[in-house]
Formats: sequence, C-alpha cells, structure tokens
Amino acid sequence: MPRHIFLLPLLMSLNAGFVDTAGFLALQGLFTAHVTGNFVTFGAAMVLGTSGGRAKLLALPVFCLVVITTRMFSFFLPTIGLPIFRSMMALKVVLLAIGGACAIQFGPFVQGDSWQAICTGMILVAAMAIQNAAHRIHMGSEPPTTLMTGTTTQIMIDVADVLRGAPASVLTVARPRLGKMAASVAAFALGCAAGAWLYAKFGTWCFVLPPLIAFPAVFLAAPEPK
Repeated sequence: MPRHIFLLPLLMSLNAGFVDTAGFLALQGLFTAHVTGNFVTFGAAMVLGTSGGRAKLLALPVFCLVVITTRMFSFFLPTIGLPIFRSMMALKVVLLAIGGACAIQFGPFVQGDSWQAICTGMILVAAMAIQNAAHRIHMGSEPPTTLMTGTTTQIMIDVADVLRGAPASVLTVARPRLGKMAASVAAFALGCAAGAWLYAKFGTWCFVLPPLIAFPAVFLAAPEPK
C-alpha cells in the first residue's frame, strides 16, 4: 500500500479528534467535527441555561452550507488548473490557522454565545466540514475520520466474524478493514487525548497545533489523474 494512502486518513483522524476535543473545551461544549452531537448539547444548554446555545444551533447549517459550497467550488478548480483534493486540504489548513488565531486572540471564551466564540467556532466547523466533504469525495473507501460510532460498530462486527471463523470470502474483506478502522479510531482517540491535555496545559494556545498537523496532508493528498 502506498504510504500516503495509509498516513493521510490517520493524520485526518488525529486532527479531527484534537480539534473536536479542544473546541468542545474552549467553546462551551461546541462540537466542531461531530456536529450532530450539538443537538444534544443544544438541548442541554436550553434546559440548564448554560451558554453556547446559539453557536450549537448554527453549527449544523454552517456545516451543511460549507459542504455544499465545497462541492460546487470543486468543479471550478480544474478550470483554473488547481487540483481539487489538494486545494481542499490547503483551504482546511488556512481555516484551521485562522480559527486558531481567533481562539488565541479572543479566548478564553467564558460566554459561548459571544460573537468572538461564535466566529471562532464556525471557522473551525467550516474546516472540519471541508475535511468531511473531501473524505466523502476522494477517500470513500477509507474509514471515516470524524465519526467513530459507525466505525466502532463495524470493528466489532469484524471482530465477531474473526472469532467465529467466518468463511474465507468474508475474512478476506474483514481482516484488512479491521486493521484500517482500528488505526483510525486509535488516531482519533489520540487526538482527543492530546487536545484535552494540551488545552488543560496551554489553554487556547493549543490551537496552534491543528494547522501544523493538517499541513502535511496537502502533500499526501493524491493529485487527480489527468
């Protein structure tokens, strides 16, 4: 297997775990990568009266709008001679850098619904939306890099098939998929741990790291065939 095919999804999973966890801690419970989780935290904010409700409510439409825009814009890129996948990864790095700069400049965020917190959060949501769109379009055969529930479910199904001694036709698919998905979950979990620890140690300065992690992905992204 070419090295970039293995490293790229791991870097993306690591980054997603980091940004999601650091963003959750810094932005009063806002999920930046796992945006559907904001339905739960929005409901909790409404019941408990905690801040950040508007940001959580905005996250899903912003995420959807960015995915649509990314998809539409991708058809324009070849006409100006730019590679689609690498351009998506580069734009994600730019957004992570802007979001990190905003977090450092305006944080810590005591109120999750302040304009500073909302702007920072939506920039990070946009970056993760681009990652999700790029994965779906260009890495459809690779494990998800932001949503681990379905991945963990498939891992357990494959483990069960290995344990029961499934037919060779099943195991031929299950064994390599099991390894790739387990690596993706491990990378995401490592990113979560790093995001939590570095936020506890350095506060919003931890957001310096995500664009640095994402930068190599620009070069690991395979160019489209001509």
